Amino acid sequence: MCEFCMKHGEGEKWYLQAKNYSEDLLSDVKRRKFLEGFVSDPDALRRGAESMGDLKKTPQFLRGLVSRMFTRKMKKVHFGQVVPIEDIQKIFGFVNSIVRVACICRQVTTSQEKRYCYGVSMGPNGGKLAEIFRGLDQSFLSGPDDSGSETLTKEEALEAFHAHEKEGLCHSVWTFHTPFIGGICNCDRSDCLAMRSTLTHAMPMMFRAEYVAQVDPEKCAGCRECMRLCQFGAVTYSATNKKARIDARWCYGCGVCRAVCKQEAIGLQERAQVPAAANLW
Repeated sequence: MCEFCMKHGEGEKWYLQAKNYSEDLLSDVKRRKFLEGFVSDPDALRRGAESMGDLKKTPQFLRGLVSRMFTRKMKKVHFGQVVPIEDIQKIFGFVNSIVRVACICRQVTTSQEKRYCYGVSMGPNGGKLAEIFRGLDQSFLSGPDDSGSETLTKEEALEAFHAHEKEGLCHSVWTFHTPFIGGICNCDRSDCLAMRSTLTHAMPMMFRAEYVAQVDPEKCAGCRECMRLCQFGAVTYSATNKKARIDARWCYGCGVCRAVCKQEAIGLQERAQVPAAANLW
């Protein structure tokens, strides 16, 4: 299991622990200030993205040092983990409210409003998290209709997440001063700054999922639709056997590849049970 499971989940999946979504954690002034600053200053994210690009011009040993320092810091303040749809459904089972807001990453990278981010709370009507969002006068958080945060039922949210999977977006949970989890996002390598940092710039901001995907060759029809959806380059194809295969060393365990597999040939296995990936986070 990832290190957060040991530190914040008592050996169980940390993001399935209701205590890590507690409203009490938002009473911490430092955490609240960080959250307010994060959602109200997209320019800071833009500057951070630009600095990552500049870092590629520096010597490799320096990049490695900066990467380790960066990841160590982010684990304390704002870190994520890839989570498959089954565990998203479990999270929706114990939180009391879900609000959908526009994605700050997409605001920075595409200058478009895309509602791919969801605030989850143990409090009713969005709880203290929604209060923070409403208190910030930023149109990209609520959308152009000025209606404020968009509250969804658990059924509506789950339906939206299934639709995001068909777009090829992988789900991830995010902390605001760890271990408090305040958001669930739907990420892709092109527009999500966290995934870009992790995969393109080798500065990890998220753990891989607690799972690894595997293909059943007996069921695989060789359509390669799973290759099209994979954000991580983990799916390969054998021209000889006409079958897809998933490289466990690259797989992040999001399970999104299953959304387009008409043969239901892809399943998830606990990462700990796959030797090649058991210690890769």
